[in-house]
Amino acid sequence: MSAVTIQQMADRVAALMGERLGVRGTGLAEKLARGGGRLPRRVRLAAEELSQAEQMSQTPKLLLLIDEGRVAVAYDICVRHLGGLRGGALGAVTGALGRVAASLALLALLIAGLLAWRGYL
Repeated sequence: MSAVTIQQMADRVAALMGERLGVRGTGLAEKLARGGGRLPRRVRLAAEELSQAEQMSQTPKLLLLIDEGRVAVAYDICVRHLGGLRGGALGAVTGALGRVAASLALLALLIAGLLAWRGYL
């Protein structure tokens, strides 16, 4: 695994953290420092391992010490968790519209029931 591949993995996880969790910052290490507490422990540890591998990959001698299998597993854990979360603003709007629609349907049923009970329907 090359340094470019590890950098791309870290950039993808950092982009997902910014997109899904709304964490600001440049790079995975800074985003973990700012919003790592929002992640479950297992995912946070995987992201920290990926961040450490990213930093090690900048030095050619340390690049040889990186366990590629562990980096791949850590990346999969992060992407699987962050990819499953709904987007921030769009998810909130969709949820709000769903609640309003359900409330209106319930109100219509109550009015129809009241009218039927009173003999108007």
